[in-house]
Amino acid sequence: MGCFGCFAPAARRGAGDLKPSKLAHHCTDDDSVADAQRKVAPDVGSGCAHSFTFKDLLVATGYFNEANFIGEGGFGKVYKGKISKTNSQMVAVKQLARESVQGRKEFLVEVLMLTVLSHPNLVSLVGFCAQGDERLLVYEYMPFGSLESHLFDVPHGKPPLDWNTRVKIAVGVAEGLSYLHNVADPPIIYRDMKAANILLDEDFSPKLSDFGLAKVGPVGDRTHVSTRVMGTYGYCAPDYVVSGKLTMKSDIYSFGVLLLELITGRRIYDASRPKPEQSLLTWSRPFMHDKRKFHRLADPALRGSYPPSALNQLVVISIMCLQDQPHVRPIIADVAIGLNHVASQPYASLASMGSPAYSGSPQYSRTPSRRRGGSGGSRRVSQYAS
Repeated sequence: MGCFGCFAPAARRGAGDLKPSKLAHHCTDDDSVADAQRKVAPDVGSGCAHSFTFKDLLVATGYFNEANFIGEGGFGKVYKGKISKTNSQMVAVKQLARESVQGRKEFLVEVLMLTVLSHPNLVSLVGFCAQGDERLLVYEYMPFGSLESHLFDVPHGKPPLDWNTRVKIAVGVAEGLSYLHNVADPPIIYRDMKAANILLDEDFSPKLSDFGLAKVGPVGDRTHVSTRVMGTYGYCAPDYVVSGKLTMKSDIYSFGVLLLELITGRRIYDASRPKPEQSLLTWSRPFMHDKRKFHRLADPALRGSYPPSALNQLVVISIMCLQDQPHVRPIIADVAIGLNHVASQPYASLASMGSPAYSGSPQYSRTPSRRRGGSGGSRRVSQYAS
């Protein structure tokens, strides 16, 4: 396993550590939208999430006042709001476009997923609204927005993410993905890993958001899920793009892309750069093939403030995740072990001691989730927006 060989194996959890999941009954591949609608109502009504009226959310967002606008994605706009029904809780309200059929399907999947999944590195669903033609999702409010807004096109005068914070984010994302792959029962394939979908709280702890494209993973003797290819350009695994066969290792490839973005500070594709540098994977390949050139991958904004050995280890983990053949990619539990090892070597400088991700953070002492075998830029902040 390359750089993972020196790490202890991930701890296995007993069956008693896993909570039975309603997803097995609700999110099967052949569920129609109508079936899912009938199934959502009784579960959500049992207290998993609040069912809001459209008027509740009108009031919460100041009638969708532009001053509360956070961002916009492919299926609708997102607004900040305050819900009086939940002790004046600050929330983010995603209003799906009425004409979007795909958006309606993703609404149902997301409600189903987030009402039965719970982890510190997954965004929490506060509630939803399904009234008439209106479809809205209400999430916990993440004050620092998306990773995308902190990693790319950082405004002049705003400090870039330091090394320790980047590693902390990578660890948290891996832990969230490990929960989906190894603890959720049946396992979940996230399918939409990208910087815009990683939200940050006031301590820069990351949370995976936007579960509209998530799929229940293969169970039993099945090795993959056959599905229409969906996702974001550059993040999708090549084997998935070619075959339509979705596996846990599809998520691993996407994570490798995200990790490379954290290392380099570059988008997976950036048309504003010279043509040879527009594709991050094409530009980085010569450096990834020569360990002596790994340092050239480091984001210039870091100004050399990182441990060279830790940078090398992070690059190796990214390389392993980005293998063309899915069976060669590591499982997420091993990735989490490797990242926790990197996190145990924080960059200690006067500047980083004031960083929210400095080594005293509990993020660094977290034990990875149990293993499960098997192969398997100028737009406004797109918080909660696909």
